[in-house]
Amino acid sequence: MLLRRTLLAALALAAGLAHAQAPDWKKVRIGIEGAYPPFSEIGTDGKLKGFDVDITMALCARMGAECTLVQQEWDGMIPALQARKFDAIISSMSITEERQRQVAFSNKYYNTPARIVGKATLAPNISVAALKGKKIGVQRSTTQDRYATAIYTGSQIVRYGKADEAFLDLAAGRVDVLLIDSVAADLGFLKRPAGKGFAFLGQPVDDPKYFGTGSGIAVRKADAALVQKFNAAIAAIRADGSYKKIEAKYFDFDVFGQ
Repeated sequence: MLLRRTLLAALALAAGLAHAQAPDWKKVRIGIEGAYPPFSEIGTDGKLKGFDVDITMALCARMGAECTLVQQEWDGMIPALQARKFDAIISSMSITEERQRQVAFSNKYYNTPARIVGKATLAPNISVAALKGKKIGVQRSTTQDRYATAIYTGSQIVRYGKADEAFLDLAAGRVDVLLIDSVAADLGFLKRPAGKGFAFLGQPVDDPKYFGTGSGIAVRKADAALVQKFNAAIAAIRADGSYKKIEAKYFDFDVFGQ
């Protein structure tokens, strides 16, 4: 009897400790890149701004959570999440099967295709054969990187840590084309002075095998409760018009996608 009571007490204590240690998610640290306009960039005041930032603040307000933004270089995002540098990634991360093996994702909060960008004088239809021997710029560790590496085997893939660096090299002629998110290319390059003379080439690239099902919020697999909170918050800001207000600040089209 004494052994049974001791065992029950130990189990109750363990359950109590587990409950006490479970996060209530009233404070959430968010990893964000800050070098991917218009989704995230550093403003003249030194603070993070952009669509991802505004969406983060709207979601956190809906969740009743105090959120802290943590700037992180893109190719170290998932390792930093796993190392508990922050609790979630809201940084235009595509939901792909490969990433789902490492982290858990919320539902998507937007979905835009990739495009090839280059000199407007190039042929409008860019094929694998046409780009053989050419330099294709991509941002390192992105879905575009994975796609270009697998498909354009006869091309030289040039990888960049940040989209801004890729735009600079394209403008300077150090790469022939870029494969990059269409919105980031349009608003971060083509509609800026440096993008004069450049254009989208060919059709949008959105093979789900490589590009997934949209951009979602990544969290550690153990934090399933946080995924549920984000999913509920995404649905809520879509329903109450908050999402549309943020979207209209940056885009003149539906960025949520199909």
